[in-house]
Amino acid sequence: MANLDYPLFPIFAFFGFVLPLIPLPWHFQAWNSGTCFYIFWASISCLNQFVNSLIWKGNVINSAPVWCEISIRITMATTVALPAASFCIVRRLYSIAAIRSASITYAEKRRAVVIDGFFCGLWPLVYVALQYIVQGHRFNIYEDIGCMPALYNTIPTYFITFSWTILLGIASAVYFLSLRAFAMRRLEFAQFMSSNKTLSFGRYFRLMALAMTEMICTLPLTILLIWLSATQSPVQPWISLANTHIDFSRVAQYPSVLYDADPLFVMGILFTRWASVACALIFFAFFGFAEEARRHYVLWYRALLRFAGIKSSDVQT
Repeated sequence: MANLDYPLFPIFAFFGFVLPLIPLPWHFQAWNSGTCFYIFWASISCLNQFVNSLIWKGNVINSAPVWCEISIRITMATTVALPAASFCIVRRLYSIAAIRSASITYAEKRRAVVIDGFFCGLWPLVYVALQYIVQGHRFNIYEDIGCMPALYNTIPTYFITFSWTILLGIASAVYFLSLRAFAMRRLEFAQFMSSNKTLSFGRYFRLMALAMTEMICTLPLTILLIWLSATQSPVQPWISLANTHIDFSRVAQYPSVLYDADPLFVMGILFTRWASVACALIFFAFFGFAEEARRHYVLWYRALLRFAGIKSSDVQT
């Protein structure tokens, strides 16, 4: 597998970490908390994958056990955090399109941030804690991939691990009734947008496109991962927590020569590790070249010239 995506993957993972952070200041200023959470989780997931791809390039040595404990939790949290952030984005867009709660007042904005904080901040932590029920041992280390969660393939795993992503994807799909609300109330929506200083038509539809893209990808990808998990190895009966945690301190190490022989496993790993990178780069594609982004780039460019002692008028364009 290393020949397929190295060094391409760490390069793209690094860009996936850095690029989404560029539009963060103006989304933070606009109180777009769901978008800010999306940026945070996409970036930190790419950073996690980037570090793993470098440390365990060509080896399976348990050289950073503390990092692995952190890394697998980032991996598990991101699994539900990105769909949750997408859900919060489309929920806010639905509220705006329906002209029900545009978060105009400070109290409404604060309430929206609290709700988004629950879905995108608190719930991923609860989700990670629940994985302990189906975690067979500390973690796995795969050559060229790095640390991965070691989840026991049992029936509870499909409910505890996979079901929440599907539920969030379905909930996001339901909220896409905002398109119908927008079509029915075009005049009210146009009046609201003309008076809104933090959310333009362009930003609204880019957020809509981002949420739609994430939703379209989430459900099929989750279903594919469920199918791969169910067919890769037999589903074991869940007897008890004590039985699941036998030899819990074990760290399983897999050289690439072992897992490369399993095409289904390689497919699942490729989808999993590239998914967060794709989310990060798609976000930047939507917002990194927008009008407000280009305006900020000009401001940064001029600030850099001033720092270098160069007048803008001295630069030939």
